[in-house]
Amino acid sequence: MATSNSHSLQALFIHGMGRSPLSGWPLLRQLQRAGLKTATFGYLVSLDDFSSITARLVSHIEQLAARGDYILIGHSLGGVLLRAAVGALPPGIRLPRHVFLLGSPMRPARLAQRLRDKLLYRLATRDCGQLLGSAERMQAIAPLTAPTTVVIGIRGFPGSHGPFGREENDGVVAASEVAANGMADKVRVPVVHTLLPASRLVTAVILRRIAEERGAGSTAKPAD
Repeated sequence: MATSNSHSLQALFIHGMGRSPLSGWPLLRQLQRAGLKTATFGYLVSLDDFSSITARLVSHIEQLAARGDYILIGHSLGGVLLRAAVGALPPGIRLPRHVFLLGSPMRPARLAQRLRDKLLYRLATRDCGQLLGSAERMQAIAPLTAPTTVVIGIRGFPGSHGPFGREENDGVVAASEVAANGMADKVRVPVVHTLLPASRLVTAVILRRIAEERGAGSTAKPAD
């Protein structure tokens, strides 16, 4: 997936629960065309618990950081994993230039709380599914210090009989679960949860933020 330019900005995509790295292909293809070097990180919640997946991701990010500047893109649970991994990076490791969270809950997810005691949900999602419904475990994940853009899908169907009531949602998480306090850069897009990594609207947001940062860097004055 990588381009031939060794000085290109790197982009790492972490998929959501029940998905695969292939879910990020539409997004990564557009990033490649824009000159970024892309990579993915895969995991299976049926085989590993949250802490072991996070440990593997920390090692992956360390290798990425050793090669130069990079951004991180996490969809749903992938965003929760990357937040935990960035917080666990050893001192001295290069931090991401930017983090993009696509429909990634910052607090316990309502659906996970409703389903966490259901046998099929427990069997399918195991430890990661339980984490998503746990206020204590979600709050224990350290806040990001790197520049972060939160992408919020709002193509869900609000209704008094649904889990989200009249609140904006993407069909899986509510806007309030994704948009944490303190996150200044929040972008709403009319996209359902599953299709966020495949949306051209989301890709445009990411490319625009990268271009803005590059522009700011090129015009910045040197420090005294």
